[in-house]
Amino acid sequence: MLVKFLAFAGLKDVLGYGQKELLLESKATVADLVLWLVSNHPEVSPLQSSLRAAVNQEFVPLETVLGEGDEVALFTPVGGG
Repeated sequence: MLVKFLAFAGLKDVLGYGQKELLLESKATVADLVLWLVSNHPEVSPLQSSLRAAVNQEFVPLETVLGEGDEVALFTPVGGG
């Protein structure tokens, strides 16, 4: 299935891109997408435990099952005041 992946904050900086279409297995989860990122971009590994996810603009747990055409956004913690 095809999903739209969006990277924000430090993750975008590490990857060097902010969005990409990804072809994943049907019934893949957000965690599966994160594993894909780590295996294709090992530099993401240090950020893996701190990532937050949103699917179709709603925060979700990593166990969330994705559907065709979903928009998946991953965020790293952002400092600020």
